[in-house]
Amino acid sequence: MRFDENADLDTSTIEDRRGGGGGGGGVGGRVAVGGGGLGIVGLILYFIISALGGGGGTSGGGLPLPTGLNGLSSGQQASGQDIASSCRTGADANTNLDCEVVAVVNSLNGYWSDTFARSGQTYTTPNLVFFNGGVNTGGCGSATSDVGPFYCPADQKVYIDLSFFKELETRFGAQGGPYARAYVIAHEYGHHVQNLLGTSRRVQAGDSGPTSGSVRLELQADCYAGAWGNHATQVPTSTGKPLITDVTQADVNAALDTASRIGDDYIQQNLGGGRVNESQFTHGSSAQREKWYSTGYQSGNPAQCDTFARGVNLG
Repeated sequence: MRFDENADLDTSTIEDRRGGGGGGGGVGGRVAVGGGGLGIVGLILYFIISALGGGGGTSGGGLPLPTGLNGLSSGQQASGQDIASSCRTGADANTNLDCEVVAVVNSLNGYWSDTFARSGQTYTTPNLVFFNGGVNTGGCGSATSDVGPFYCPADQKVYIDLSFFKELETRFGAQGGPYARAYVIAHEYGHHVQNLLGTSRRVQAGDSGPTSGSVRLELQADCYAGAWGNHATQVPTSTGKPLITDVTQADVNAALDTASRIGDDYIQQNLGGGRVNESQFTHGSSAQREKWYSTGYQSGNPAQCDTFARGVNLG
């Protein structure tokens, strides 16, 4: 996946809380489970720690959690500079991870704004917050990087420590790459869509199991990510030209590979002691996550993503 080098980037919805600007105050806490902090792996890790006898804090228990970033791939560097000045064009997005995320966010907001408008609804643009180590949210408590990327509906913001992308490759064994990273972000924006549509309110805190509301919510977010992926090379910038170019089948395969690495069964078996416990599924199996991403990608239609429909085959 590449970006149009001449495209202008919009950083107005990006908050950078890394460094001295207010990132670390919440290191001792955990994002509120059930308060909407639905990270792509956070709740899975929470239940694994519980099953292994871990403590209540984010540092506790029998599972070593992500510890940080040793270096970004392909020579990319997380920039400490002001985002607005360092992320101006698609050329920046092709060489800098911060700017890559900005470009993906621009595309997601463009896609969902148009999709909502076509159905006579208004899409409210969320902010995305960069943080290192720990963060205080506006309504979902505090969190460390251990929970992975997450969405907080109380303040309508997506939170991400970019070190998670390296963890996907080094600990989870994912192929990685820009399109796979875009899937992770698109999944969290799927949670924002669910919040706007009221879907999130159908899930009770602590709900788990292979057909639970939590699993249905996560699989739907995967499907929404796939629907955006289908249209990614068509979403225009202000100039009318597509921002994202050159999405290949290899890119799509990398996204599916990532989906498989963050399934409940894969994480429990490979990172949680080897025993799969379906009663504690909160995100869906690897096969389910691949299935629902593919459903969204192949149809390009969010209406095909109703994982809450009566009698639906979750896979």
